[in-house]
Formats: sequence, structure tokens, C-alpha cells
Amino acid sequence: MSDLEAYRRASPRARLGVGAAIVLVLLALAVTVGIGIWRGHSTPPEVVGSPTEVPFEAQGADEIYVHVAGAVAAPGLYVLDSGARVIDAVTAAGGLAADAGTAAINLARPLADGEQLVVPREGEDPPAAAGDGSAGALVNLNAADEATLETLPGIGPALATRIIEWREAEGPFTAVDDLLAVSGIGPRVLESLRELVTV
Repeated sequence: MSDLEAYRRASPRARLGVGAAIVLVLLALAVTVGIGIWRGHSTPPEVVGSPTEVPFEAQGADEIYVHVAGAVAAPGLYVLDSGARVIDAVTAAGGLAADAGTAAINLARPLADGEQLVVPREGEDPPAAAGDGSAGALVNLNAADEATLETLPGIGPALATRIIEWREAEGPFTAVDDLLAVSGIGPRVLESLRELVTV
């Protein structure tokens, strides 16, 4: 006798018990599935490595851009850690060329963001602002041309042009602090220039 026949011949009470057991199993399964769906909707997925974990303001805050030119193996624009020195920029640019005038540069000098570092060749005069801030290395804001101004830390072609335009429109600089009147020069850039320029 098959199971189906045995079920049909069973008493109504036995049939009711089997049916109730099946209903309970289906009900338990439905509750389990329902809880799983509810939890899935109420808990946001965890995103590992999401860029929102790091505030935008902090990204790149400890980096500076330095243009390395002259007697180095690979001149170009390099991104360095904040607080980097000339030796770090030279190393990033592949090291000094064989004909570099090593005595003409201060490898320990701190670098500023936006600076152009020119490494002279043996026998060449060092760039006016590449010295250590001594009187002989000062750049005169009232006499320097664009190329000379661009050797200063933080001064690119646009700022060099603005400095010259300002002195032509307003007259000679009377103090280094007058640089604050030039659009694009703020207190941070001024402090990086203070020991390198004169009027």
C-alpha cells in the first residue's frame, strides 16, 4: 500500500495533524524569509574603501608640486611630500646630471608648493633665488624680469606677469609686504618669498 493510500485511509484526526504540521513548516519558512528580507532593507550595505571615508579637504593636503629643471636626469613636474627639500626633488628627477654644478645649490633648502627648481650646470651662475637667502641671492622686485621672478618659490608665469603689471601700474614696490596687493599672492606665498626678495 502506497503512502497516498495510507493517508487516505487514515482517520480524519490523523489527516488533520499531518496537514497542520505542513502548514506550520510553511509558516515558519515564510517568517524566516520575511525576516531576512526586512533585515536586508533596514541595514545599509557596508562599502569598504569608500572615498567618502576621507574628507575631501584632507586629500592631497600634504603634497606639493615642484618643477625641476636644469642639470638633472629627468626634468619635469613632480609631486612631493609637504616639507620636502631640494635633495628630494633632485632624487625624484632621477638625480643630478654628470655636469651639474653641485656647489651652486643648497640641497638642504625646504621647497614650496609651485616652485621651479633650476639646477645649474658646472660653470653656470646659479639662479638668483636658488641660494640660501643671502644678500647676493636676493631678487629685486622692482628690477627683475619675468624669467627671474619665475625662479622664486610659488611664482609661475601668471604671477610673474601680475607682479610686473602691478609695479608698472602702481609704481615701484616700497616694501616686500606690498606683494600682498598682487592678485594671487597671499600670506603663505609672501612668507616663502620674504627672505629671497628685496625692493
